[in-house]
Amino acid sequence: MKEIKQNSPHAWLLAARPKTLTGAIIPVMIGTSLAFADGQFKIVPALLCMLFACGMQIAANFINDLFDFLKGTDRTDRLGPERACAQGWITPGAMKVGIGVIVILSCISGLGLLYTSWGELPHGGWELIVLGVFCVIFAFLYTTVLSYQGWGDLLVLIFFGFVPVGGTYYVQAYTFTPNVIIASLISGLVIDTLLVVNNYRDRDQDALSGKRTLIVRFGEPFGRYLYLWLGIIATLLSFWFAQGWNYAGIFMPFTYLYFHVTTWKRMVKIRSGKKLNSILGETSRNMLFMGILLSVIIAITNR
Repeated sequence: MKEIKQNSPHAWLLAARPKTLTGAIIPVMIGTSLAFADGQFKIVPALLCMLFACGMQIAANFINDLFDFLKGTDRTDRLGPERACAQGWITPGAMKVGIGVIVILSCISGLGLLYTSWGELPHGGWELIVLGVFCVIFAFLYTTVLSYQGWGDLLVLIFFGFVPVGGTYYVQAYTFTPNVIIASLISGLVIDTLLVVNNYRDRDQDALSGKRTLIVRFGEPFGRYLYLWLGIIATLLSFWFAQGWNYAGIFMPFTYLYFHVTTWKRMVKIRSGKKLNSILGETSRNMLFMGILLSVIIAITNR
C-alpha cells in the first residue's frame, strides 16, 4: 500500500471504513420503505436518520480502532483489514478528537428531528433524545466491554435492527406496527452475518486476547452454522411481506438466499486465515442486496 501520511484525509477515510456504512444504510432504507408503504414517507426525517446512522457507524469504527489499539488487541498476527491507530496512520490523541467531532455531528443531525419542518409536526420528542443517548453510550460500551463478553450479536439485532428500523419508521409515522418488528428482525439478522464472518475469521486470535465471542465460546462448527441460519431465518421472515404470495414476493428473497448459501459454502471451504476477508466483501454485498430486495417488496406489495 502507498505510504499514508499521518492524520491525513486519506488516513481518516481509511479509519472511517466506508464499506461498513452498508450496515447503517440498510435499516434506514427498510424503515423508510415501511413508512412509504403506509403512506407516511417524509424525506427530511428519513435523511436525518440516515445521517445519524452513518455518523454513529463511523464513530463506532473510530472507537473500535482506538480501544483495540490501546488494549493491544490489534496484534501483528491480525487477520482482518489494517487499523489506523495500529498502523500509525492516526495518532491516539487525534483519534480521540475525531471520535468527539463525529459524535457531536451525528447528534446535531439527530436533534434536527426535534424541530418542525415546513409546517409539519415535530418528528419526535424526549424519547428520541433518550434513544440517541443510548446509541452513543453503547457505541462506546460495545468495543470496550460488551463485545469481549459475547454480546455483539444481540447488540447487532438491537442497534442494527429494532433501533434504526423502528426509529426511522417512528419519526415518519409516529407509531409502530407488527411489520416494523418483523422488518427489524430481518435487518438485524442479515447484518449480523457480517459480524459472524469477522468473529469466525478471528476466533483463534480472539481466544488469545480474551475476547469471548459466541464462536470462541461454542466453537467453529457453531459459527459456521450460525452464519448459514441467520440468512435462512431472514429469508423465511421476509415472506411476511409477500402478501398473496405473489411471484415477486417469493422469488426475490430466494435470490438473496442463493447468494448467501453460495458465500457460506466458500467460507466453509476457506475455513481460516486472511482469505476469509474476501467473504466479508461478499457478505456486505449480500446484505445490501437483501436490504434493497426487502425494501422493494415492502414498498410494492404492501401499499
